Amino acid sequence: MAAEPHALAPGFEVLPETAGVHWRPRVDDARLRRLGLQWTLTTLAHVVPFVGAAIGLMLLNPLTLPVALACIAHAWVIPELYAQRGANVVRPRARADKEPERRALGLLGDLLDHDARDLHKTTGLVLEPGRLGVWLVGEAGALLLHRDRIYCYCITVDGRAKAASKLPSGDRIAHLLLALRSDEQGFATVANLNFSGAPWRLCRRISPAMAPALHAAVAMHASRSTDPV
Repeated sequence: MAAEPHALAPGFEVLPETAGVHWRPRVDDARLRRLGLQWTLTTLAHVVPFVGAAIGLMLLNPLTLPVALACIAHAWVIPELYAQRGANVVRPRARADKEPERRALGLLGDLLDHDARDLHKTTGLVLEPGRLGVWLVGEAGALLLHRDRIYCYCITVDGRAKAASKLPSGDRIAHLLLALRSDEQGFATVANLNFSGAPWRLCRRISPAMAPALHAAVAMHASRSTDPV
């Protein structure tokens, strides 16, 4: 059975970091749908002209086949580059010394249940159910499975946060996980959306070692979607 989302504690407060992005609407279900639609339209705006140009060239003169194929290649590569950009948000970062890493992983393990610890041990990602969907939290970003799309969020590092980027990987994940649990909508608002699209597009771009985590998130999302209200 899928774990239940963490309930908001009494006296819940919005993440203070949201004040730094006050111009962004607070993320909710409707906002995620609009963002997903925007990404689809943006991708189509890049792909359709190349496909149309390829078809037009072939209709005008079959001798333009090499140029038409180049247009098709561009139409294929652009979505792949977007997906790679999304996969980069969970790419492993540089590791600290072995002993700090070991201690940090022990502390992170205290925040997770048995299944989540095992999944993190093999994939480097933490599976976390939330109200917006199912999350996979990495060292410098997170993936959100919402409805039939995946959203790839990058956490930028600047100012005081630069010190956090030098922490052991377990501490970095714990930092993001606690922020996510305290204010899920604020977390999604503050983070930068690098990609949104079909999960299979991302699955082809992430490290094979991380693929089981994505499959587990998809399975949990599907089970939650079919659970009776």
